[in-house]
Amino acid sequence: MQDKARLPVVIVGGLHSEARKEVVDRLLRTVPGSVALHHDLATAADGTVQRSVRDASGQLSCGEAPLVNDCACCALREDLVPELERLAASGLTRLAIVELWDSVEPKAMAEVVAAHGGDVLDLTSVMTAVDPALVLPCLANGDDLAKVGLAAAATDQRTVADTWARQLEYAPVLALIESEDADDEDRALLAQLHPTARQVPAGSGELGQLAFAGFDVESAAAAQHPACALLPQEADEAGVATLVWHRRRPFHPERLYQALEDLCCAAARSRGRFWLADRPDTLLAWDCAGGALCVENAGPWMAALPDAAWEMVPPMRRAAAALDWHPEHGDRCQHLVFTSPGLDRHGLAQLLQSCLLTDAEYAAGPEAWKHLPAAFDSLLDPVS
Repeated sequence: MQDKARLPVVIVGGLHSEARKEVVDRLLRTVPGSVALHHDLATAADGTVQRSVRDASGQLSCGEAPLVNDCACCALREDLVPELERLAASGLTRLAIVELWDSVEPKAMAEVVAAHGGDVLDLTSVMTAVDPALVLPCLANGDDLAKVGLAAAATDQRTVADTWARQLEYAPVLALIESEDADDEDRALLAQLHPTARQVPAGSGELGQLAFAGFDVESAAAAQHPACALLPQEADEAGVATLVWHRRRPFHPERLYQALEDLCCAAARSRGRFWLADRPDTLLAWDCAGGALCVENAGPWMAALPDAAWEMVPPMRRAAAALDWHPEHGDRCQHLVFTSPGLDRHGLAQLLQSCLLTDAEYAAGPEAWKHLPAAFDSLLDPVS
């Protein structure tokens, strides 16, 4: 039963602005007493963020918030919770709908609401509004957000593709608008990118129910962490395929580095975790969209931690490591997932296999691996 002392909050995000507006309008009409709060970051260049509040009948109020540290997203974070608390204090709002601006990612805002909402706010759902016909075009767009006028700060280096991928994969609910241009390939791609999401038509009455379904910020973050991410499974439908590539043997750093360009171009979306022979203790995150790859140090593998440190690791991470445990390598593994229309499964698997240590290199052992060419230093240890 919903706690009436706290104001339910649903976050609706996504790059597809027309789809997002349609979803928010539908929620306003479906849930009596609902109010939508939106911060428009398009005016950030002028030093402010524009805030508007509306209900099903139209705009209720508007205002502006100054930039914080020259960052529009920072201004949004500072302004969001006080505005939601004001709505809660009025006692007139049944549901607060936070309509995010185009390139704002739901994870950061969900964590702000959950962390600072206290006894006043209750984050009950996160949705991403989707036009199925635009899923692939956005996922294939490697342009910087700044180039298309969607950067949230002067230092924003994200691309359209990686921003869209995170918006899509974080939300447990995907609200789909009707699109005459969408076909079976578009729908198959969407299903394979985020198979655990609840897909609901924007015009469905179910949309209003899902706004109160409940949302756990910690579980959502764990599901995105490369160590225990809920990655897609093998699939092949309507010309779209997903390859799940899982191996135990480490990558040869130089051969993998030389293959990066081909691997990045092989699929519209790829992600997962991997390990390099010369960095056996480091869990590396693989995140690629729009042909642009981000490789990051995601901390140590569980196998590299002393036993006493295991208790300080979140339960979901420990459970994932235990399920994937190998007697020799522990939780170290290659677990990469590639999803795309027209995916060349065989060629991709062969290329990945060629990047692993050979039998002779593997037999030489960990001490010899440390002396392999440190090809990833430029990506992982950049000189400041």
